[in-house]
Amino acid sequence: MVSERPREAEGQDRRHQANLEAFVLRARRVAAHSLAADKATLTSLARAQMHITVKEDGSAQFRQDLPPEEQVESAAARVRPLLLEGEACYYNKALKALNHFDRSPQNRDWIRQVRRLWQARVVETATHEAGYNSMVTDTVTGESAELDDLKLALAWIYGDVVHHDTGRRQEADLLGLQERYRAAVPLVAFIMLHSIGLLHRIQVLQSAGELNLDSAVFEEPVTLTSTTVLMEGTMRIAPVGSPAPATATEPLGRDWKVLLTPPLVGPED
Repeated sequence: MVSERPREAEGQDRRHQANLEAFVLRARRVAAHSLAADKATLTSLARAQMHITVKEDGSAQFRQDLPPEEQVESAAARVRPLLLEGEACYYNKALKALNHFDRSPQNRDWIRQVRRLWQARVVETATHEAGYNSMVTDTVTGESAELDDLKLALAWIYGDVVHHDTGRRQEADLLGLQERYRAAVPLVAFIMLHSIGLLHRIQVLQSAGELNLDSAVFEEPVTLTSTTVLMEGTMRIAPVGSPAPATATEPLGRDWKVLLTPPLVGPED
């Protein structure tokens, strides 16, 4: 009787490798975003640093300088698949895959620490060790609302940006767009930092021969460096209804004629 265990193990290896490779491609795209160009600035955004000025009368002014919304919106689109359990590149799937291939105590300790930080900051159902609540009351209608920073951030991501989740929008509507955005910036920055950190760890292990991922996922383009499209070829035209080739290498039929530029006609002609 042949044991099925080796076949099961091979299947697990392939699944974990595919998840890691998917994560690498997505994390490289995150790392290439303009917000990631300056790690110190990104770290400051993740920490939600605020400037506080106390005046002589005891009042205080709180100020946060945030990036343009359009820039964070594009970053949110890049990190979103990392939040979804159904995606191959889901952050926690990458951690699980890394633990599968590297069972050393050092790696397990590192994974345990970053998973705890990720859960506490990103997962709604987890126990949050830090953060804040925003409360507002409409003095005209008497309507009140209270949400923590994570719910506000996800309301911006899923209600204002990558989806139009009406439930999240209604829940956070009274607090306003600015309050949703103010909460979202640190969350997006945090996700970017941790994704890039995990990517770097995978790259180190790959270079050390501890992982055997497809080298293409570290090399193939994940972003466009030029948006000017320049192509050269021959233009052909055929009567309506003429059969088109089934493949790019199949010869064109006789009905397809080269489209020539008509000669320029001068005033004297």
